[in-house]
Amino acid sequence: MIRRLTVFAMLLCSGAAAAHKPSDSYLQLSVEKDALHGEWDIALRDLEYAIGLDSNGDGRITWGEVRARQADITEYALRHLHIEADRQPCTLAASALQIADHTDGAYAALMLDGRCASAPRHLGVDYRALFDIDPTHRGLLRLQFEGTQTAILSPDRPAQIFIPGGDRVWPTILVYSGEGLWHVWKGADHMLFLAGLLLPAVVWRRRGRWHTATRLRDTAWESARVVTAFTLAHALTLSLAAMGVIHLPSRLVESLVAATVVFAGLNNLVPMIHRGLWFLAFFFGLIHGSAIAGALLELGLPAEQRVAALFGFNLGVEAAQLSLIAAVVPASFLVRRSRLYQYGILIPGSIAICIVGLLWLVQRVFVLDLIRFGQ
Repeated sequence: MIRRLTVFAMLLCSGAAAAHKPSDSYLQLSVEKDALHGEWDIALRDLEYAIGLDSNGDGRITWGEVRARQADITEYALRHLHIEADRQPCTLAASALQIADHTDGAYAALMLDGRCASAPRHLGVDYRALFDIDPTHRGLLRLQFEGTQTAILSPDRPAQIFIPGGDRVWPTILVYSGEGLWHVWKGADHMLFLAGLLLPAVVWRRRGRWHTATRLRDTAWESARVVTAFTLAHALTLSLAAMGVIHLPSRLVESLVAATVVFAGLNNLVPMIHRGLWFLAFFFGLIHGSAIAGALLELGLPAEQRVAALFGFNLGVEAAQLSLIAAVVPASFLVRRSRLYQYGILIPGSIAICIVGLLWLVQRVFVLDLIRFGQ
């Protein structure tokens, strides 16, 4: 949301980003005949790494420092973004620089204008910003081209071609399935929560003693029930947030996510819930779904394919979680009777999950900068 320049003197770059908000930039483009218009929001923290903004080295980026580097910001951005219409390059210029406020801090917002040789039959977008600095960075594109289309531009796929109309179902499902996979594999707090649930999948504690599972099939089935319950809850709150039914403060939700990580690890050390872990996963999944809703909404859901996008995203989440089961549970089953698993993996792993989750909780509740992992 763009705010008036008069309030920007006090804007500072946030030191701690939300766990579901890794390095992203937000590129919005609209095509009107042979003209291009848009806005490109790049995090100030990313520009600090790329070109340096904090001129006095006090660890705080002010509007004055951003304005002083306007020419360098513009040059860096336009050098890493190229647009083509029917394979012919379009001109692109930045007409203004403002500040945009996103959930994870302040962004430099470049107002873009461009011109193509003719009204395009297809449009090519080639995005290369920040990939050399952060290989996990992504450009999140929202394109108005006779309909709304979205894309995730990454080092593996920095250039994409778009045709008019955003009504293609399968491409939308594929794009958002990839986003769901990426979310699970890259989300540190999400992964630690799942690890806390899966660590005891092949053992259980009764009357102070550990007991081991007897059949891999039963263990795999129970693990699948747990993560599927988590995904269903995840999908429910994510869909409600996407439709505008619910909206919770980001700081509250991220703090609750950290609390779920602590509980998942603690429950392995001091069992409070012995049976029905799928119900626990469902309840906590409601919280995790709320946490990633903001990031997904900022990416943008195509108006014509909102259901397909949500379906694809949740399909990707479930596929990633099932792949985690396939990798972890069989290996754990093989060593489940060894002291190494119980006292070298399960207990130390659960303690580590509790400690990291507790640090996240304190960090998010009191807005501190204790650890970078998962931020």
